[in-house]
Amino acid sequence: MKDYILFDFDGTVFDSAEGVIKSVQYALAKLGIEAELSELMCFVGPPLNESFAYKYGLSEETANKAVELYRERYAPIGWTECKPFEGMPELLRKLRKDGKKLAVATSKPLFFAEKILQQHDMTDCFDIVCGAELDGTRSKKWEVIAYALERFGITPEQAIMVGDRKYDIMGAKACGLDCIGVRFGYADEGELEEHGAVYIAEDTDDLYEYLSN
Repeated sequence: MKDYILFDFDGTVFDSAEGVIKSVQYALAKLGIEAELSELMCFVGPPLNESFAYKYGLSEETANKAVELYRERYAPIGWTECKPFEGMPELLRKLRKDGKKLAVATSKPLFFAEKILQQHDMTDCFDIVCGAELDGTRSKKWEVIAYALERFGITPEQAIMVGDRKYDIMGAKACGLDCIGVRFGYADEGELEEHGAVYIAEDTDDLYEYLSN
């Protein structure tokens, strides 16, 4: 198995849906759009401005405004409404003990990813943390993955991605990496298989078994 492992954040390391979708609902209400929380799971993972534009047909300007409104709630409250998936901190620490090099590769702003890791005493779980900037720079998954490879100073052949959505698989493929899917994240039924995950882990024990071979 590869010595360098890149992890998606929302839906892979952390169960963060509550904070994300409640903040999306808040932003939409500010724009006069009513939405049930159950309709908003598609916002967990991909870049927010793209999701606002795609799901509600918003212009680029209005989608960017929606992201600003989203952060009105997410910055003080939403980022705290999450927890690591069961067994994830233990998995990450075992992999590092095994000599694996680990990175976060997320479309989430780096600022919030680092705050969440600090809140849960998990900064020691990763060698590097790579994410988007608050101004939208490096928000596409392939950009973050390419940046992580650059930070490590490695080729795509030396690394593998772990994620829960098609965006992780597509971003990994764009950079020349395989991607392992996790069943406990937020993918729609059949999504990971359809987009070509090389393996789908049912839980963190299953994931460790695959990554440690």
